[in-house]
Amino acid sequence: MRYEELTIEGRNAVLEAFRAGKTIDKLFVLDGCQDGPVRTILREAKKKDCIVNFVKKERLDQMSETGKHQGVIAYSAAYEYGTIDDMFKIAEEKGEPPFIIFLDNIEDPHNLGSIIRTANQAGAHGVVIPKRRAVGLTATVAKASAGAINYTPVAKVTNLVKTMEELKDRGMWFVCGDMDGESMYSLDLTGPIGVVIGNEGDGVSRLVKEKCDFVASIPMFGDIDSLNASVAMGILSYEIVRQRINKR
Repeated sequence: MRYEELTIEGRNAVLEAFRAGKTIDKLFVLDGCQDGPVRTILREAKKKDCIVNFVKKERLDQMSETGKHQGVIAYSAAYEYGTIDDMFKIAEEKGEPPFIIFLDNIEDPHNLGSIIRTANQAGAHGVVIPKRRAVGLTATVAKASAGAINYTPVAKVTNLVKTMEELKDRGMWFVCGDMDGESMYSLDLTGPIGVVIGNEGDGVSRLVKEKCDFVASIPMFGDIDSLNASVAMGILSYEIVRQRINKR
């Protein structure tokens, strides 16, 4: 289901958006504002497990398109988020072990769109992103995905580490990309697997990496020591594709 990406301003408009069931990616509230209408909005945000950012008036003024934000601005998602259960269902219907991409703090919408596009082409059953410090399903992401966003579910989770722990109980293994890891060509990457990709600046965070069963490196022979996140994801994903094909 497609949503129109919107910047929603004003207390009544934001409250109605929550009550109408719109998917709110981010909520920004004036720091220190705790009157009745704002408390009602915050209660609705809590029900939806929405991330709330308390910011200064200057920040809201910069974000506002109307100048009438009343201390509250919300960003709605361009597309509806899926669930991890949706991904397992797709895998089951295809008769394949789950193959899911996990993104640790990818903030560039073009990268996320490219990753969704490549995930679809590689046969991954979905993409998982964290709620905090990560880009959501914006119109830019949708455009960069070249339509793949309509076919590949994207789930947003509160805690990536906890989600990985829960999926290990469901039989999944995890491999993260890191230049200090073992060559991806020497690893068995078949079976139900989650591929974890970090951002270009910091890579995969320590706590997330500790939950991974394998750390895979991509052989590189050039003069720089890193790849764009979407490119690294594509290379590692297609090694999984190669191994799956060879195992048939």
